[in-house]
Amino acid sequence: DSRQIIAGLQARHAEETGISALKIKFNNVLGYFIDVPARHGDALMKPPLSDTFIHRQTLASNMRFSTQELSELAGRISRAEEDARARELSVFEAFAERVDVLTSMLASSAQAIAELDVAAASAEWAFETDAIRPLLSDDPVFDASGLRHPVVEAALKKDGQGFTPNDLHLDAKDASGTRLLLVTGPNMAGKSTYLRQAALTVIMVQAGLFVPARSLTLGLADRVFSRVGASDDLARGRSTFMVEMVETAAILNQATARSFVILDEVGRGTSTWDGLAIAWAAVEHLHTTNKARALFATHYHELTKLAEDLPGAANASLRAKEWKEDLVFLHEVQAGPADKSYGVQVARLAGMPKKAVSRAQQILKRLEAEPNSAESLPLFAIAEASKGSEELDTDLQDGTSEADRLLQEIDPDTLTPREALDLLYRLKSLNEDDRPL
Repeated sequence: DSRQIIAGLQARHAEETGISALKIKFNNVLGYFIDVPARHGDALMKPPLSDTFIHRQTLASNMRFSTQELSELAGRISRAEEDARARELSVFEAFAERVDVLTSMLASSAQAIAELDVAAASAEWAFETDAIRPLLSDDPVFDASGLRHPVVEAALKKDGQGFTPNDLHLDAKDASGTRLLLVTGPNMAGKSTYLRQAALTVIMVQAGLFVPARSLTLGLADRVFSRVGASDDLARGRSTFMVEMVETAAILNQATARSFVILDEVGRGTSTWDGLAIAWAAVEHLHTTNKARALFATHYHELTKLAEDLPGAANASLRAKEWKEDLVFLHEVQAGPADKSYGVQVARLAGMPKKAVSRAQQILKRLEAEPNSAESLPLFAIAEASKGSEELDTDLQDGTSEADRLLQEIDPDTLTPREALDLLYRLKSLNEDDRPL
């Protein structure tokens, strides 16, 4: 209660001296001291107050004093702090000794509470997300109906959107079942989500959790292997493609018939033919040597033909539809390969300039019509680009007014106030020119 005692002493000294500005303060040099404005200092240095107040220091605007009572009080406060610290240390050491004796019992209690916490939280989550209890099997199967990705679904729900569930059926117990699924479809359609939700489901099941699905039967996996995304390790001299190959090699060297594998876009970091050859070999190795349950997402449509030659392989694709030159993702998995990748349409959705999109469409049409024309692309690039630009201008003129084209070209975030005013005058002028005579 030292603060309360100091406050009471300060109030008493202020009343005795008639100095309302009197304060008791503390610093590391003087300890506790009485501080008054300089104009009151002389009164404290004259009898009868000088008998009580001892001058300590004079500053430009303040004078500092002490008293016998304050000095004794400061000593008591200091000793009290040391006594309190000693008591705290004694209590802590006694508590530590008690804990040491009860270590095994406390550890068991903590473990039990942790397990209850995980079980209760998992049960609450399962109830909120309509998750189900999976069935475990000795056979290496993955038979899921209405499977969902819990993290993506939660993110979509925050935005008021729904998640499209999909089925997945893999069976590696004999040669008659599908153990390797080749997944094709456009970017942004949900291939990566489909792969990751499957791998995440295996981990959740083997952790003892419920899973977001209508039904699920899973054969236990000895390991889960994943090769997704694009990352480098430049500090160790590894490019993005090298990291991809190192991870792919680890999977092909270690996966067994009891493993679960997802591979996303293997071979995309090198030339087209090199990448296709690597991806082709990886699919064959997974199917024939590893014999693991695997999902292999790819844009190499040539790989879809492997399903005809490999008895345990099959094709699946993510549905998408074109509507008025826009691409609509349905996020539904269907049997069979995708008809095309829709890469140019995705580029348009991403905001790629119209001239660049038009140019990409021209090149794509030529490559599809003449697969061997890629070598001559640089020779006609300039001429075709110019032609594409003219076609784009013609498209803009068809049903598009000068004012519409002007509005499409401006970037509001970069306009200065003067430029914005000039733009308004130009639009007004165009509007007057378009009026009927």
